[in-house]
Amino acid sequence: MSDLLVYIAKSLVSNPDEVNVKTTERGNTVIFELSVAPEDMGKIIGKNGKRAQAIRSIMKAKYLKTGKRVVVDIVG
Repeated sequence: MSDLLVYIAKSLVSNPDEVNVKTTERGNTVIFELSVAPEDMGKIIGKNGKRAQAIRSIMKAKYLKTGKRVVVDIVG
């Protein structure tokens, strides 16, 4: 289910081998914990957090039909 998030993250970073996604489900909520190399944090977050917000919006749109809430946490 996190293939889309991995694809987006790997296309943005310099070190695609260090992209990892941990998925946790708690009731009606799906939590994606995206970890990237520390030097790639800025590329994922973007200026003023615009890229991070766009990634979150895409993931929320993907899960809209399932009725689940989506949280994307970005960790370094």
